[in-house]
Amino acid sequence: MFGLFKKRSREPEVNFSAIGTDMHSHIIPNIDDGATNLEASLAMARRFVGLGFRKVIATPHIMADFYRNTPDKIYKGLEILREGLLQEQIPLEVEAAAEYYYDETFINKLAKKEVLSFGNRYLLFELSYINQPPHLLDILFRIQDAGYYPVLAHPERYPYYHGSIENYQQIKEYGCLLQLNTISLTGYYGKSCKHAAENIVDKNLVNFIGSDMHHIRHAQALKDSLHLDRVKRLVQHSQLNNLLL
Repeated sequence: MFGLFKKRSREPEVNFSAIGTDMHSHIIPNIDDGATNLEASLAMARRFVGLGFRKVIATPHIMADFYRNTPDKIYKGLEILREGLLQEQIPLEVEAAAEYYYDETFINKLAKKEVLSFGNRYLLFELSYINQPPHLLDILFRIQDAGYYPVLAHPERYPYYHGSIENYQQIKEYGCLLQLNTISLTGYYGKSCKHAAENIVDKNLVNFIGSDMHHIRHAQALKDSLHLDRVKRLVQHSQLNNLLL
């Protein structure tokens, strides 16, 4: 009886249909710390569709010490996922690239051009959450010299950049695009990341937004983010590169 008086969660006024594509997720099954099996992948896919996405670019981790994924392994996982989507009649297009951890392995793969990009040769990479890379500008030049556009994953999550908005502005000045984790704006990763994310949005430094979805909890946080004014502004009134994918 008392359940009749529980407050229902308010549905967001907008969804992500205006941008159409999520370009950072870990939806391929059993390949990294994302979806543990096909069932989990399909559950995530259903949530993507429910949030208004038509397309997802899967970006499994490639990291020398933990996730030694190869293009062949990633594409095999992609095919398993696509078959599952087809069988379950889930209307979601999925492509694959990768999220590269900045280490010596990445530099070697880049030199040989053995990397997976997405869209117009965008190359997604991430940094250590603990130690600031000493030669970031050098790797940005190397990525561009190899013919790719560098995209830094979730810059708001690196605490050593939180001290000044100029850190992000300098990275962009050297030709790097910035991908914001949308759920950072909800406080999912803590107050410091939330504040950094808000500053990046307010200074119009965001090129891509991505879910970085690993599991269903991220999907719920992504839905919650649609109540935020900054997310509404990003989705409805900005020129995000997501629209080009």
